[in-house]
Amino acid sequence: MILTDLEILKHIQSGQIVIEPFREECLGTNSYDVHLGKWLATYDEEVLDARRHNTISTFEIPEEGYVLEPGKLYLGVTQEYTETHAHVPFLEGKSSVGRLGIDIHATAGKGDVGFCNHWTLEISVSQRVRVYAGMPIGQLIFFTIQGEIRHYYNRKPSAKYNERHEKPVESMMWKNKF
Repeated sequence: MILTDLEILKHIQSGQIVIEPFREECLGTNSYDVHLGKWLATYDEEVLDARRHNTISTFEIPEEGYVLEPGKLYLGVTQEYTETHAHVPFLEGKSSVGRLGIDIHATAGKGDVGFCNHWTLEISVSQRVRVYAGMPIGQLIFFTIQGEIRHYYNRKPSAKYNERHEKPVESMMWKNKF
């Protein structure tokens, strides 16, 4: 089941969902709009290696915006810090963003119960497009869960993205054993 606007508000008031900053005008019928933070990042190497730590360079989006180029992966971040303690959050792009040819996540649209952080966005574009810090970029949808939870994400020893960051975070695939 997907939470409605009134249910999202109820769970924010109970502390089961945290959105900082929270703005009621961003609350949709069954979602919450999130915004592009002021930081973008690109990988330093042209060829990425899943077995090693691929470093990134982070930069601030200027007031006049920043033009994203096709064929390049950008890591962005949401302005909003979120916590979910009893729901599964899904991040989806807004249709207006998609109609500009912007994809905000390649594969990582689902969060885990216990995820407490800003969302790193995997941004790619189909043609050149200028983006701005603070623009609406996506929407969070909250699903109810059924059953007991064994390991909340923020308490899992193997969780790779628990450290709070206001800047995009690179892939931590290299921490996996394979």
